[in-house]
Amino acid sequence: MGLAGVVVLPALLIVLAACASDVTAPPTREPLPTTVTGQVVGEKGPIAGALVSVQGTLNRVTADANGIFTLHGEGLGGTLPVTITAWSDDHYQGWVMLDPMLRNWQSQDGKAAGLEVMLRPLIAGDNHKYTWFKTEDKEGSAACGECHREYPEWQADAHSKTATASHRFLNLYNGTNLEGKKTQPIQYSNDGKIMPADPALPDYGPGFRIDNPERPGNCSTCHTPLAMKVETTNTCAWSGCHTGLTAERASTQGYMIRGASSTGLMGIAEEGITCEFCHQIQSVNLDPATGLPYPDQPGIMSMQLRRPPDGEKLFFGSLADGSTKTISYLPFLSSSQFCSACHYGVLGGVVSNMKVTGGTTIYNSYGEWLNSPWSDPKTGKTCQQCHMPTQETPYSVYPNKGGVARPAGQYHNHTMTGPSNSQALMWNAVTMKVDAQRDGNAVHVKVDLTNDRTGHAVPTDAPIRSVMLVVEARDANGNLLVRQEGPTLPEWAGDYAGKAGKGFAKILRDTNTNEAPTAAYWRQVELVEDTRLMPLKTDSSSYAFALPQDGQATISVKLIWRPAFQKLAQQKGWSDPDIVMQELTLQP
Repeated sequence: MGLAGVVVLPALLIVLAACASDVTAPPTREPLPTTVTGQVVGEKGPIAGALVSVQGTLNRVTADANGIFTLHGEGLGGTLPVTITAWSDDHYQGWVMLDPMLRNWQSQDGKAAGLEVMLRPLIAGDNHKYTWFKTEDKEGSAACGECHREYPEWQADAHSKTATASHRFLNLYNGTNLEGKKTQPIQYSNDGKIMPADPALPDYGPGFRIDNPERPGNCSTCHTPLAMKVETTNTCAWSGCHTGLTAERASTQGYMIRGASSTGLMGIAEEGITCEFCHQIQSVNLDPATGLPYPDQPGIMSMQLRRPPDGEKLFFGSLADGSTKTISYLPFLSSSQFCSACHYGVLGGVVSNMKVTGGTTIYNSYGEWLNSPWSDPKTGKTCQQCHMPTQETPYSVYPNKGGVARPAGQYHNHTMTGPSNSQALMWNAVTMKVDAQRDGNAVHVKVDLTNDRTGHAVPTDAPIRSVMLVVEARDANGNLLVRQEGPTLPEWAGDYAGKAGKGFAKILRDTNTNEAPTAAYWRQVELVEDTRLMPLKTDSSSYAFALPQDGQATISVKLIWRPAFQKLAQQKGWSDPDIVMQELTLQP
């Protein structure tokens, strides 16, 4: 038995050795050259000025007049595959992969030479009948979320809720309160003017559809841009002046709908500002005289979209080194002008000779930025730099879906930081300085508010928002000290009215009812005052309070942002909390 064991073991080793000798050795990875030359070409030949990149790096050059490029340095060399990408305006992005395993390049003097990167032109025009993106089981932004990590960020963003979850907008549009109760019908006087609400009836605040039961209005141009399939220039359809098309074709519950959808949108319009919508905006029509969109053409009516024919896809992106056949780089995505169409609105103008004149500027965060030093391209910041800050994550597309790792700081957060989701942004919006000095039997307080960290007015856009500076002085027992000097908050400040401080708001007056402030800015309105904090401007105010006999006093200063005037909030049943932007307590 022992002798047999001695014989078997060597035989087994011999068999294993023979099997190992049949295994093919892995091919040798020849290092890539550290210099790459080639040419970018299109349908009509070489493309001058094309942007050429080593994918996933900051190594980028511009092709010469003949489309010739030379790359060297970062990302080249080594034994891993490298993708060379190219892009030119009005083209899809193109690419060529250099693979050490395949050695699929020509070698000339130690260089990868003779490469050719083909660019496919974008199809001209805009297909307004485009079928929005869907996969086998998902549609709209959810379909994008199968690959893109930005989808949960978008879900947390207000842009995803413009059609269904923005209760302030929906209540103002429908003329309802938070419980869905409708306000009293509008009444007109003998001379055709709108009469004030009947105090004997419940008043749930104004509503566009109460005033205009047969008009959907142009709210859809910003809030539900996927609502119908007509040209962006069809202003009659989008505004609903002469047709109910927008209302008939929107597919949102309780908002601009008069029955079943007839377009097959299948609820995509409910998503509001979708991923795909933003990534198919090619440009915005701006008035060269003002740099602003044209009056009475809000939202999609000022946009140039590039929706491709059905069966094809096109997505504009902010990265120049993509390698997917459906994308094209678009620097415009990173500019503030991209935001202008929905963040500038003049309503109530008069149409004459196909032009709109007059009207009242209702919201204008873009124009406020444009007219401030923040718009200086050398020293300022864009909307995206503040509201879509870059992140450390190296991926946009998940790695298991083919995502390319890029240096940190190239991907933007899609949560769109603002009052609803960023206390840090609100806390840092304005700088507050307080000085308190005793003078005899009084304490004097000076407050300086400087809008030095915000590229637009504070508050901005919807003219129902306000900011209130509240200054209080109390004795050792917490009792308020008597104000001797200084301004007080106006009546619209609600529970803060009459207190020491200042109000910052854009006050509109309804020219029919004389109500001010009014939230019915779709009516004929006029500007009463605009006391808001403008970019890089300082507001100073001074106060004096009588000191108690023991001389002890505590000064409390708060800067409070309120999403809606208190009277309006009470009518609508809104309970959105105030946001404290700055707070300081001191004892002089």
